[in-house]
Amino acid sequence: MWRYITTIALILCLGIFAFPARPKDSAKPGPEVFSAKHETSSKLTLVEQDVKLTDELCRSQCSLDYAKMLAQIDSGMPAQAVLSDMQKHHEKMHLLIWTKRGEPLEKGVTSGDVAAGSYKKEASKYLAEAKKQVDQGKHYQSPKFGAGKDVYFVQGTPAVTGKDGLVGLIHQDVLYQVTDHQMKNLRLEPYPNENRWKIESVHTDTLQDKVVDHPEDNQGTSHYHQNEVVVRFKTDPNAAQLKQIQAEIKATSLQKLGYTYVFRTSSMEAKALMAYFKKWDVVYAEPHYLYLTNDERARNHEEKSGAAAADETEGEISSNFTPNDNLYSRYQWNLPLIETVQGWQLNRGASDVIVGVVDTGVDLQHPDLQGQLLPGYNVVSGNSDPQDDVGHGTHVAGVIAALVNNNRGVAGMTWYNKVLPVKVLDETGAGSTYSVAQGIIWATDHGAKVINLSLGNYADSGFLHDAIKYAFDKDVALIAASGNDNTERPGYPAAYSEVFAVAATDSENMKATFSNYGDYIDVAAPGVSIASTYPNNQYAALSGTSMASPHVTALAALVRSTNPNLKNTEVYELIRKSARDIGDEGKDNYFGYGVIDVVKAIQLAEESVGNTQSAPAETPTSEEESSTTTNASDRVSAPLPSWPQTLARQLYLITRRHLD
Repeated sequence: MWRYITTIALILCLGIFAFPARPKDSAKPGPEVFSAKHETSSKLTLVEQDVKLTDELCRSQCSLDYAKMLAQIDSGMPAQAVLSDMQKHHEKMHLLIWTKRGEPLEKGVTSGDVAAGSYKKEASKYLAEAKKQVDQGKHYQSPKFGAGKDVYFVQGTPAVTGKDGLVGLIHQDVLYQVTDHQMKNLRLEPYPNENRWKIESVHTDTLQDKVVDHPEDNQGTSHYHQNEVVVRFKTDPNAAQLKQIQAEIKATSLQKLGYTYVFRTSSMEAKALMAYFKKWDVVYAEPHYLYLTNDERARNHEEKSGAAAADETEGEISSNFTPNDNLYSRYQWNLPLIETVQGWQLNRGASDVIVGVVDTGVDLQHPDLQGQLLPGYNVVSGNSDPQDDVGHGTHVAGVIAALVNNNRGVAGMTWYNKVLPVKVLDETGAGSTYSVAQGIIWATDHGAKVINLSLGNYADSGFLHDAIKYAFDKDVALIAASGNDNTERPGYPAAYSEVFAVAATDSENMKATFSNYGDYIDVAAPGVSIASTYPNNQYAALSGTSMASPHVTALAALVRSTNPNLKNTEVYELIRKSARDIGDEGKDNYFGYGVIDVVKAIQLAEESVGNTQSAPAETPTSEEESSTTTNASDRVSAPLPSWPQTLARQLYLITRRHLD
């Protein structure tokens, strides 16, 4: 009987299907089923490619960070203060030097010894070359150098004036982290035994080979609102000056986003507006690439009600809209493939449809997730700090809800759905069925309408299954990754009937070589070379069914935002029905019903409005269960100290049923 409450290691599906080496597949031989020798060779290539793209993402973001610092300094902020602030929030900025043409490099702002040991000579050589190029008004990036955790590159960027510039040494320990992570998760080396459980897992795939340019390079040629302009003043105008500006351009609205103003007028186009602001003391005046303020919400169906309806505005996006997130156009092949942008014209989410990410936690300070995260919980430590110490949960959360059109990083699939981070896996990327069950129940009791489970193993745990049933009976849509061992063997929780199982595809709508398959697969989604958020203000490209699952989770959130009355089973059926059939005709073992289609799914959800009714509240089966029932708003706002008693009751009931 104790087998139901025995700790079982659960590993992230980023590759995270751990456990003993898998048996030979029983599936018929085919192009998707590879020999062990082929898999090993392929995985080694994938590690190399993922690391290469992560290097490029790092360099691209560093270029943008440099541009930000230069703009701040150009606006009159003290150089040393700007550099110190950047280094405070970006550990990778190992050395930053503000330099003037013709003058030698100064000591600069550093976080420690500069490329100590055998790399100091190379660092000095590349810093000197960067200084030379900057003095000539040229941008410079060196090759990477070093080894292990001590890998660096040097970057130099001239100021607009051409007289000054910024030179620095970037510490790329993220490359070591990704390499180490991928080698373990692809089971190319033994996962370290922490005297708790042994882990074997998989994680990556092919990557694109280009560096993202600064977004300003494309301004004016990308899609933007014809009658709006974004302005950053060196000194904010006072009330009288703002009134003057509004009168002169005949502004119909004025909105401030942080330090930036958005002016809209019906009488002037963007180019004319930018010309007008030349007479003002501005850092920049540029097109507004989306009709959006921090308070806007997507327009959903007229029959929506409640908190979601209160979030709506009349703002729309055009059919040729392209997000200005600087990693989107070159790296996020996954979103256009599933018609995400077209889907945004119909619905961009609702803040009251909460998405639980039960995982390794989330980087709570990541700038591309600010405002998108709700107070969560750390089951591992038993506190309210679900800070990610692995990276997996942060990457998953970014796929779902990274800020869109904020001129930074990546775009998530939803604009307004909030993420509830629940840490159930520890620093090794492993956790127990007990901790995962706790996390699922906690997320359910705190208002999650959709839960992403990019974790699993091949053991059918009755204890975990009861936690799944608890959430399912509370009308939560549960989405799970199938696993990355290219096996037909069912993985759990994905194979439970209450859970929606996701396989992974590549950019050609082919089965990802690592993706598990079988008759339990519901749909497929992009899972190869997915660029997303990563801890410490970074971005990384990862592959796995762990990356495919949050695409479907985000779609489920969009569907429920469109029609809140849909039951979880109706959400499942709608996503299946709207999927594009890409394998054998009808449902098949590799793609289920096909690859998800955001537009069709939202359209079906819109059509169903008025034809569905709110699901009735669950009837408690006992006095004990009744005492744990609350309404949704109470669950969302319930203080953290009150939940353990509720959770304890649920875990007790689950355990008692098995013991009986």
